Amino acid sequence: MGNDTSFPRQHARTQRFTLGAPRTFTVAPDGSHVFFLRVATATSRANGLWTLDTATGAEKLVADPAVLLTDPEDLSPQERARRERSRESGAGIVGYVVDAAARQAVFALSGRLFLADLVSHEVRELPAAGPVIDPRLDPTGARVAYVADGALHVLDLAGGNDTALGRDDDPEVTWGLAEFIAAEEMSRFRGYWFAPDGESLLAARVDNTPVPRWYIADPANPATPAAEIAYPAAGTANALVGLFVLGVDGSSVEVVWDREAFPYLASAHWSAAGSPLLLVQTRDQRTAQVLAVDTATGATELLHTDTDPTWVEIMPGVPVWTPDAKLVRIAVRDGANRLVVGADEWTPDGFQVRSVLDVTADDVLVTASEDDPTQIHVYRVTAAGVERLSTVDGVHTAVRGGDVLLLASAGLGWYGSKVTVNGHEIGSSAETPVLTPEVEMLTVGERDLRVALLFPTGHVPGSAKLPVLLDPYGGPHAQRVLSARNVHLASQWLADQGFAVLVVDGRGTPGRGPVWEREIAFDFAGATLQDQVDGLHAVAAKYEDLDLTRVAIRGWSYGGYLSALAVLRRPDVFHAGIAGAPVTDWALYDTHYTERYLGHPEERPEVYERNSLIADAGDLERPLMIIHGLADDNVVAAHTLRLSSALVAAGRPHTVLPLSGVTHMTPQEQVAENLLLLQVEFLKRSLG
Repeated sequence: MGNDTSFPRQHARTQRFTLGAPRTFTVAPDGSHVFFLRVATATSRANGLWTLDTATGAEKLVADPAVLLTDPEDLSPQERARRERSRESGAGIVGYVVDAAARQAVFALSGRLFLADLVSHEVRELPAAGPVIDPRLDPTGARVAYVADGALHVLDLAGGNDTALGRDDDPEVTWGLAEFIAAEEMSRFRGYWFAPDGESLLAARVDNTPVPRWYIADPANPATPAAEIAYPAAGTANALVGLFVLGVDGSSVEVVWDREAFPYLASAHWSAAGSPLLLVQTRDQRTAQVLAVDTATGATELLHTDTDPTWVEIMPGVPVWTPDAKLVRIAVRDGANRLVVGADEWTPDGFQVRSVLDVTADDVLVTASEDDPTQIHVYRVTAAGVERLSTVDGVHTAVRGGDVLLLASAGLGWYGSKVTVNGHEIGSSAETPVLTPEVEMLTVGERDLRVALLFPTGHVPGSAKLPVLLDPYGGPHAQRVLSARNVHLASQWLADQGFAVLVVDGRGTPGRGPVWEREIAFDFAGATLQDQVDGLHAVAAKYEDLDLTRVAIRGWSYGGYLSALAVLRRPDVFHAGIAGAPVTDWALYDTHYTERYLGHPEERPEVYERNSLIADAGDLERPLMIIHGLADDNVVAAHTLRLSSALVAAGRPHTVLPLSGVTHMTPQEQVAENLLLLQVEFLKRSLG
């Protein structure tokens, strides 16, 4: 349906213009070098490991997948599942870990284990007990740990001895891996942590026995057996997560805390500054504790407790120690996410800390937003005050090594991210899009909703009434209205098909503080939908070109839920909808996410009924297209099939596009390209 120069083809073959862009940065502790991943061309998928000399800016390819692999890349089912959880669509080297001195790096490639000497740039394969997952060097560089077939191994680089420190005969038990909901919802993608001296590890033991079994079939290939997954749906049992201190000498000490009251292990941190730190949560997520681990006995000491009447948010990068053993946290105070070091607050009013990036004895490096949530900046925070390090409007993050700062900056004035270090810009081979978004960033309505508005390229105000397309995500943990050009590329292409495109970030989206985010508690359907309606009407009151008699909405995941919700419950506003991978029954979504926002289904069945869509099927009176990957193990296809069945039973016509072999992501080039084209065709037909 497409052609080689069209935006949909470009968008698909470059994986949303990410291929070729440098990523996954490490700055050596002495600041002399930066290590990063990058593919060779904009349409190559296999990342190599590169280094940059910060004094000269010279780049060198250290590990090339094309050289190291003679056969096509082959991933184990466990590795594919791990990548799905982290939304990793790349290939080749997708992650690496260096030792404390940044003299060596270890990585997995096609399930094989490799070690790169970062001084000589020699790369050698290491023996491994099976397909390798998440290899990591210990800080001293003497050992490599990895997971294979559910067992946690440690390989001694000098002697060559490979020991399984954590292993169970029970196939339901894994060591050193994050369980489903930790990776999917807590952003904890790892399951073990080395001691600073490399002599022991903190390792998670996960028992999936209690978790209900679901089966993901491949209807297009009926001879293929259905895949069994352990899926903890809302209200059902979670995996049992324990923690052990495993010595490389074979010793084992179980870490003890009240796992019945605090079953969620949200994060762990182990540095030379103090005992290992754990962040654990109650199942209702209204209480979280920071615990310090006695590695000799396994006993834990309570350092801090956070409580919240709705939920305690897990914040990236904390808790951690400063080098002088002060606890670093992000705490909710007076409607703001504040940086707390020891007993002292280090950030001022109106300052929303988003993450902690790095901690030294003198300062803390953070990302934060101030008065404009569409911008994210990097700040150096000390007890004396706050210094902004990113000076240009946009969305920024950073990595630091010694006195050298690497800054990755996206903005409305350029494509992708500019990555600069020591006055040098790291090269990118990412393809340049064939269009340039012309975005109007607005603040509208009683709640000061942040909105991005895009007209067709070259549109003259007042020249024509345009059908309106809302293009939101609209839910927790994701912003669409950001001061970064690439975020708006697909929206601009949609606008160029003859629409006024509107992107609204309503209540629940990040960047505006804990009060704003918690206004969706027990009310997905009411709060997030109302903000889309209010944003639409507020913008239409300012721009007469928006035709409110032809309004459509499209979205994916939470945005898909929001789109289906819109045409079902507000047909007076929305005249067509496209719902991609929508949650239609919240009882079918996972525990940690769903119960955080809607409570436990046994305690609040009316909340689940009010926020789910199946019972609304008889109210459909607008065109609705539902798209779903049949291999999706996050929002399973049952969501779409149950809604479709209810619509058929109610005699309501609708369109369903089942995508064989597609997960919650759509990395397949032809699928991703044609989905855009099919959506536009549906919208034009539906809106007349």
